[in-house]
Amino acid sequence: MGDTGEGSSGAARSAQGKKEDQKKRFFSWMLGIRNIDDIPAGDRQGGDRNGHTLSPVGGMGNLNNVRVEDVAVPRAEIVAVPLAISLEDLVQTFRDSGLTRLPVFDETLDTPLGFVHLKDLALKHGFSCEDEKLDLKAMLRPLLFAPPSMPIGVLLQKMQTDRIHMALVIDEYGGVDGLVTIEDLIEQVLGEIEDEHDIEEDEYWVQEKPGVYLCQAKTPIDEFEQETGVSLADPDGDDEIDTLGGLVFVLSGRVPVRGEVICHPSGVEFEVLEADPRRIKRLRVVLPRAQAARKG
Repeated sequence: MGDTGEGSSGAARSAQGKKEDQKKRFFSWMLGIRNIDDIPAGDRQGGDRNGHTLSPVGGMGNLNNVRVEDVAVPRAEIVAVPLAISLEDLVQTFRDSGLTRLPVFDETLDTPLGFVHLKDLALKHGFSCEDEKLDLKAMLRPLLFAPPSMPIGVLLQKMQTDRIHMALVIDEYGGVDGLVTIEDLIEQVLGEIEDEHDIEEDEYWVQEKPGVYLCQAKTPIDEFEQETGVSLADPDGDDEIDTLGGLVFVLSGRVPVRGEVICHPSGVEFEVLEADPRRIKRLRVVLPRAQAARKG
């Protein structure tokens, strides 16, 4: 009987070791790595170049070092819909946000019910909003909930196991503090993931319509000025600002949130399409003549 405590401790260590091995195998499979232990320790620490992870291997250390709160979309930026929303308004919210998953709440965001997937809506209703009654509750999918301090590796494994790609970050009082998707977590390991709706890496901007441009934040100001004929650089300003993202940061005095519109003295409007707590990623730039045309 005297060996019971030592035996229990050994069993616990064995179980913990088995759990760690399973975790390693999972991420090895996900990243296409035969054996994580074969990766040199220095390569696991990762490194950044212009805000991007140098290689898939380089970001492995983030799985334990980065917390959910570090990558979550803040509450103020969450695009969510009430359960009582109409079909027309729901379709319009999907269109305006460009998202494929939207959290659904009862009365406030602090009473989340689940999320609705664009694919489910399209399969059931198409995109016609005429004479159709929406039963949103029947389409709800479950959400995961995570504390802010959870390591992203733990949440990533939970998402993979439960096959749920969206989680709400819950504070100590049970309120919603942020939102995180599986793509947000994987980007911390692999670097930024671009999809077919993102601007190509070798393109700084695309023209959405006359006078309206979708731009990467890293777009050089001088090149955009040549393209549009507008003057954005301040002759008496900071010579170190050479990108549109840097210009918008200076104009606002902070990293603006998604959906925020920042006005330039020239009349140009910058709408933030994508940003995280650390940097601006994508912008919609509306030139003055386009604003006049819209108002007209």
